[in-house]
Amino acid sequence: MSFAVRHLTSGYPGRPVLHDLSLSETAGGGITALLGPNGAGKSTALRAIAGLLPARGEVRLDGLDLLTLSPRDKARKVAFVPQMLPSGVGLTVLEASIAAIRAARPGLSRERAAEAALTALDRLGAGGLALDRLDRLSGGQRQIAGLSPALAGDAPLLLLDEPTSMLDIAHQHRVMQILAEIAREGRRIVVVLHDIPLAAAWAERVAVLQDGRLAAEGATETVLTPDIFARVWGVEAELDRGALRIRRLIGEHDHA
Repeated sequence: MSFAVRHLTSGYPGRPVLHDLSLSETAGGGITALLGPNGAGKSTALRAIAGLLPARGEVRLDGLDLLTLSPRDKARKVAFVPQMLPSGVGLTVLEASIAAIRAARPGLSRERAAEAALTALDRLGAGGLALDRLDRLSGGQRQIAGLSPALAGDAPLLLLDEPTSMLDIAHQHRVMQILAEIAREGRRIVVVLHDIPLAAAWAERVAVLQDGRLAAEGATETVLTPDIFARVWGVEAELDRGALRIRRLIGEHDHA
């Protein structure tokens, strides 16, 4: 499987956000992390790749331009997981998962969808939440529940927007470990993360965004350098055995 983004431009009415984003072609499964400061365009990029925002450019998956596919055909190729399921939903976790799975795979019976949903929830360590209502879960529990349809499906491209933002450290690494297992099965995962050490631990490639443009892209160990931390985040820092060591903030006078 190959995946590439070419000259992707997107945004909102009257507010362009993403400018000419290209991501190098990758082959086979793996994890690519989208990194960058607040407002850099990471979530916009993910939504544009998913076809949820109007966009110009190309998103190539095995030669197909996903931006030209119908919503039904796209659902077979791409699974998008927002940062948080909407609050106020009275469905149980299992019911919501079944509905999401069958929306992406219309020919699947309810029984098969339920089996797939329960397997995915068990894999996430959340099988005990299956019969709980979404509107009674904590934010972290809803976040885990939102991952189960994507894990249960067979879409070759998974797009996840900050899937670990509300999780404790053990659940963060559990989720990333599961994503790594799925990637080894041959699926391409593009994930927005704010936690740089977490990205360094689990993603083999990173793309760093700044002001809606690509600042750097490539193998994790070659991109996450003191220079990129200074230019993009404005900190004097380095990764040291997986930990981010920040020595000081870089003020405006440092750039004079």
